[in-house]
Amino acid sequence: MRGRLWVTSAISAVMFAAGGIWFLTAPGRFTTTEAGGVSDTAGDAARGKLVFAAGDCASCHASPGQTDRLHLGGGLALASPFGTFRAPNISTDPVDGIGSWTTKDLANALLRGVSPDGRHYYPVFPYSSFTHMHSGDVQDLMAYLRTLPAVKGRAPDHELNLVFGIRRFVGFWKQLYFKPGPIVADAGHDESWNRGRYLSEALAHCAECHSSRDLFGGIKSGTRYAGGPDAEGTGFYPNITPARIGDWSEQQVAEMLQTGNTPNHGRVGSSMADVVTNTAMLPDSDRKAIAVYVKSLPPRPTPRP
Repeated sequence: MRGRLWVTSAISAVMFAAGGIWFLTAPGRFTTTEAGGVSDTAGDAARGKLVFAAGDCASCHASPGQTDRLHLGGGLALASPFGTFRAPNISTDPVDGIGSWTTKDLANALLRGVSPDGRHYYPVFPYSSFTHMHSGDVQDLMAYLRTLPAVKGRAPDHELNLVFGIRRFVGFWKQLYFKPGPIVADAGHDESWNRGRYLSEALAHCAECHSSRDLFGGIKSGTRYAGGPDAEGTGFYPNITPARIGDWSEQQVAEMLQTGNTPNHGRVGSSMADVVTNTAMLPDSDRKAIAVYVKSLPPRPTPRP
């Protein structure tokens, strides 16, 4: 009798724990109220082109092995300690791309990290930064994406270590590191600083590269913008706080974002060269705003590789 009670209690405990895990890891989409602020008929493609550039979208989603940055068939391999991820097709193809998506679908992907079929996206897609975007920019981005050509073909599947292949576990990661919500202007700073903060923290997702990561892939807050190892293990992203570039003027930072030239007569390379290709498309005021914000960051020591 006692044995049966023990087994029953154990089964109940397991079921209760499983239910708790299922609840805690559930993908969170927009509420009905939030969704009301995202329209399929609104959006300006010209503004969306700038959002596309600021977000560095082509650097990941353009198909490798060809020169057209608007050939958004995906397939780029992104190595990491968790396995190899593949950037998806985000062209207007209705089968292989996102041509059948609504603007709300795009908003859920960017701002909540959730796919149209209700699954978590892996955070190699930097939605932990994109979540701070304003809904108007999402609408503009979708309007622009709809002007681009459809590309046939799906990207290869991710090749992940066994445990990381369970997408539901991303829900635990989100509990620890994902803080959704738009950036609200800080009244203590001027318009240029606030614009630079929005561009750096949300659209351009600068901290996603220029920071170190912990065991679970979350940004170590003490290293934010202070640099960190390349996830592919091939280099080290530089410190861009005043501890490293404190002698750069705002004009020199803005110049680097336009031309790739640095004050010490060098040029940026690797993935930053792609970033500059995009930031060069932005208006001067946006590059200056990024420079104003970056120069205001607290100085942090460069972490050890």
